[in-house]
Amino acid sequence: MRRKIRELEPNPVLRLIDRRRAGSDIRSWADGLTGERLTGRQLDKLRGRGWFALHAIQWASGADIDHLAIGPAGVFSINSKRHRGKTVWYGDTAVTVNGSPTRHIAVSQFEARRISRALSTRCGVDVPVRPVISVVHAAKLTIKSANPPVLVLEVQHLGRVLSGLSPKLSPDQVAHIYGAARDARTWTG
Repeated sequence: MRRKIRELEPNPVLRLIDRRRAGSDIRSWADGLTGERLTGRQLDKLRGRGWFALHAIQWASGADIDHLAIGPAGVFSINSKRHRGKTVWYGDTAVTVNGSPTRHIAVSQFEARRISRALSTRCGVDVPVRPVISVVHAAKLTIKSANPPVLVLEVQHLGRVLSGLSPKLSPDQVAHIYGAARDARTWTG
C-alpha cells in the first residue's frame, strides 16, 4: 500500500496534504494502510504461542494478501477493512457498510481458495484456508449468521478468537506450511 500511495503522489508534502482531504485516493489508501497495520499488530501478538503471521504477501501478478496467519487452528487469510465511524452488518452471505452492499465476502472467499491452491501445491498436501475479515474502527459491527462462511471480527478480537479455535494442525504441520508461505515461489501463480 505504501508503494501505491507513493505512486499516486511522489511529493511527500503534497502526499501529506492529500491524506487529510476527504475523498482523495491517497486518503483512501492511507486509511487502508492504517487498518492493515492495526490488524498486523494484533496478529503479531500471537507469535510465540504456536502462531506465525505474514503481512503484505505479494503475488507475482502484483496483487497482495493483507495477512496470513498460520497456527494450531489452521491457516487464515485475513483482509483488513477500515470503515471508520460506519455501521457494518454481516449476514450469511453479505457485508453492508452503512446499508450499502460490498464485495468483501466474495473477495475474501476467492482469495482464500487461491491461497489454498498455492499452499497445497507447494506443501504437497491439502491446505484449507479460512477467510477472515478484520473490521477496523467501525462505529458498530453487527453479525447475524449462525455458521458464517467468512469469519468477520473486530480487529481487537482477532487474536483471542483465532487462538481460541480448536487445534487442527500439529506444530510440525504449522512449521511446514509456514515455510512454504515464506517462500516467494509459492506466490507465482
